[in-house]
Amino acid sequence: ALYLERLCSWPGLGLRRLSKKELSILAALKNISSSDTAKIKKIERTTRHDVKAAEYFIKERLSATTLRDLREFVHFALTSEDVNNFAYALMLSRALSAGPLPALRRILAELRERAVAHADTPLLARTHGQPAVGTTFGKEFAVFAARLSRQISLIEASRITVKFSGAAGNYNAHHAAFPKADWPAFARGMAAAAGKGLEIPLEPSPLTTQIEPHDTYAELFDAVRRANTVLLDLCQDLWRYISDELITQRRVEGEVGSSTMPQKINPIQFENAEGNLGLANALFSFFSAKLPVSRLQRDLSDSTVERSFGTAFAHSLIAYSSILEGLRRSAVDGNRAAKTLDLHPAVYAEALQTILRRHGFKDPYEVLKELTRGRTVTRADLTAFIGGLDAGPEAKEEMLKVISRPYIGLAPELARSVGRPGKGKHAR
Repeated sequence: ALYLERLCSWPGLGLRRLSKKELSILAALKNISSSDTAKIKKIERTTRHDVKAAEYFIKERLSATTLRDLREFVHFALTSEDVNNFAYALMLSRALSAGPLPALRRILAELRERAVAHADTPLLARTHGQPAVGTTFGKEFAVFAARLSRQISLIEASRITVKFSGAAGNYNAHHAAFPKADWPAFARGMAAAAGKGLEIPLEPSPLTTQIEPHDTYAELFDAVRRANTVLLDLCQDLWRYISDELITQRRVEGEVGSSTMPQKINPIQFENAEGNLGLANALFSFFSAKLPVSRLQRDLSDSTVERSFGTAFAHSLIAYSSILEGLRRSAVDGNRAAKTLDLHPAVYAEALQTILRRHGFKDPYEVLKELTRGRTVTRADLTAFIGGLDAGPEAKEEMLKVISRPYIGLAPELARSVGRPGKGKHAR
């Protein structure tokens, strides 16, 4: 419909202008009924070609209107890919704006809220699964917020390229029929008109074969896949915090956690999300690897693959919904988290050896290693160790002050930074 409308208004073609009534007839073609779809499928049983079936259906519709004289321009000079690549581009852009992007932004908002709320909540950081140093729950939420914000920005900055240049990308048929027309300009206008108002814009692809190369599809899918990977990482960390009882889950009346163990509240939201994210990413990875590859000027192996786009986005949306539900049904146990950090005073070893380095103490790392590695030490052990050091009173006072409070560095400030205006596109 848009193509025929623009053909009739394009200079150099000599086609008649359409009336307002005729424009409304074309506009009505955008909203076909289920019975219309059945008619197209019936035609397709004969043509064995979906786009040709749609063309015949439209021409039949126009034959009963004042547009009957323009029926042969419905699919003028086009190949099916000229139609399909625009359709998929529009569907992808609209689908992202309607579902995945709003859901990702809601998750980002939840993470930022928790980052600020728990900016000062001490937490034992683990590297290689072992007690390492102190951090805060807010700072760890902020890490995921910052990572997700970056990936959302990359999705928002995506562009989807489209082509309208015929059977081999050279405007052969267009130029043969109307050699004086500026067909590349026409294609640019089509992209602008079709993509008007889209959050993920359409851009013309000036150099193609019969098919649009799908490189921008791969870029877009890779961006969504990276966002999903960030969230998969989040799910696994939250699962571990729940397992360690540092995050509690809200009991919901009537729910069952196990068919045999009445006491259980399982972290099923994050487990469900992890599975769906993995499945979605497997599809996105396949799309990105498969779609930019086509033999010579065209093969049809991309066509059936494109019909599975919705499956990948559906699994992503299920995961996003599960994550949001899981976040809203869980809470940080700040007291237990602080106690866990307090029970591992060996984490101060890093701070103490670093302070001693600054004061010129000989081999401070080795001294602290001998005291703490593979051993259980208490805060009293550290106090006694500091008192017995051959170090000046200033150094000792500094170290005693450090071990008197949670060893969390700048974690609170870093956590709060994700909620400050001007800290990135999504800091609102």
